[in-house]
Amino acid sequence: MKVTLDGREYGIDPSAAIETSHRLSGSSVIDLAMTAGTNHPVGPLALADRIGLDTVLAICEVLHQDLGDPKFCPCPLLRRYVEIGRLGKKSGRGFYGYTEAGAQTASHAGHAEAGA
Repeated sequence: MKVTLDGREYGIDPSAAIETSHRLSGSSVIDLAMTAGTNHPVGPLALADRIGLDTVLAICEVLHQDLGDPKFCPCPLLRRYVEIGRLGKKSGRGFYGYTEAGAQTASHAGHAEAGA
């Protein structure tokens, strides 16, 4: 799936959220792999935080329902984050934390943080 932001197209891969939910690696590791390995300007989880996790969830739900492709099935962690109000940058916390000025802080380690 591609999203246009600031005149550029970015890919959003729900599998990155799934990987985080399974505690294979933290958000910053996934984002670093994508920025360093594919030369993307921002990783998929940081981008999801910018877009809003509620919006990403809604997009994944529509794509999963309309296309029937299991790769778009939202992972439980994404659903949980939205349920508890961790919507990304706009709420101050998503896959990453954010200061009041909007600066990104340390990543969260995934599933273990879902209840926080």
